[in-house]
Amino acid sequence: MTDFVVQPKKRVDSIDITRGLIMVIMALDHARDFFMPQQFDPTDLTKASTSLFLTRFITHFCAPTFVFLAGTGAFLSFSRGKTKGEAAKFLLSRGIWLVLLELTVIRFGWSLNIKFDFVFIQVIWALGISMMVLAGLIYLPRAVIATFGLIMIFGHNALDGIKADQLQAPWGTVWSILHIQGIIQLTGYTKVFVLYPLIPWIGVMALGYVFGGIFKLDPAKRQPLLLTIGLSSLALFVVLRFINIYGDPNPWTDQGVWHRTILSFINVQKYPPSLDYLLITLGACNLLLAGFEYAGNRFTNIMVVFGRVPMFYYILHLYLLRLMAFIAYLIVMAGNNGEGPKQGAPLYFVYLMWLLCVFILYFPCRWYMKYKMTHKQWWLSYL
Repeated sequence: MTDFVVQPKKRVDSIDITRGLIMVIMALDHARDFFMPQQFDPTDLTKASTSLFLTRFITHFCAPTFVFLAGTGAFLSFSRGKTKGEAAKFLLSRGIWLVLLELTVIRFGWSLNIKFDFVFIQVIWALGISMMVLAGLIYLPRAVIATFGLIMIFGHNALDGIKADQLQAPWGTVWSILHIQGIIQLTGYTKVFVLYPLIPWIGVMALGYVFGGIFKLDPAKRQPLLLTIGLSSLALFVVLRFINIYGDPNPWTDQGVWHRTILSFINVQKYPPSLDYLLITLGACNLLLAGFEYAGNRFTNIMVVFGRVPMFYYILHLYLLRLMAFIAYLIVMAGNNGEGPKQGAPLYFVYLMWLLCVFILYFPCRWYMKYKMTHKQWWLSYL
């Protein structure tokens, strides 16, 4: 038996529950984007309220968990009878498909712009490229893949001093795509906003792939291991963040009030994700996986639905939130004699719209989950 033959033949519920939960939380951040557009970063403690900061901070756990568990899912695909060659082919084709989705269906959902004069490349782009790289990495020994992922995650902050404008063309553009968030002039007509540089997301997926080996263990053995990994990651985060030397380009500062100082302490960089950011988010991911190992109740059953159809949910939630925001805009205009809103909605309204969005999406997601379970068309694995 090789390293790539996984014993369990069925889906791991704790993974689906965790993925579903973070997909639901993700919709909160996007509801804030649609209903409460900010002129400032909601993690800017000089401007953001505590409630607004925490609303943004809780959604930080979504992208790392999603990318990490995508790598885990790739490893577990071997338990369903795929060879390395078949898995590599699927990862490559699905990665290309995700990039195309990002540039078309998803981009239009965000901007309603059919032109390609200004293009955002976000988490689905990073997910797709990471899958394409993983298609090659899976031929290497798992120890090598783990080393690659760990070096990228733990070492990339040492590269923070390299700026794209310090490099000659075309290397400045390449570096912007790899490690620096910003806008690049792709052609005379098209600008690209690289919101999700690829490093260290590629390493996150690679490590998630190796992490999949834990799920070869019996639940009774893997649960304490998940707890150990999660608590160790969080402890290392506290140590590195307290030292304030390495792990995040933005040091924490005393805010004069204890609870605001705590916010500064956990206010870590997402673009690109710093080492501290990944330690706190993936540490929490492991605790969730451990906590959901034996869970089975109404809440977890609902989360499983979203976790088994994440891309279907992702696309639907963008367009549903867009429609809901448009309807709210028309209602405000009707009440203001044709004048649009002068500012974004209050935060409590964002939460209400978020919950309504999730409630509505549960029903098509449940239908699609059941459809996937009873049908075997090839395209179902891509959506």
